Amino acid sequence: MGIRLHIDVMLARRKLSAGELAERVGITPANLSILKNDKARAIRFSTLEALCRELECQPGDLLEYREDHS
Repeated sequence: MGIRLHIDVMLARRKLSAGELAERVGITPANLSILKNDKARAIRFSTLEALCRELECQPGDLLEYREDHS
């Protein structure tokens, strides 16, 4: 997939655990893991908004486009 999420980087910068972030955002730890490990096929804007709110960042801090070379 060409879109990558950098949740793990932001978690480290904010010194938060994945479990704590999942609870604050209102998603399951399993769903956060899917996002963190680039297994997600989509993300709701409400989830992206909650991630940005809790991580105190902008969407561009979390999202990166990489061209697929398949």
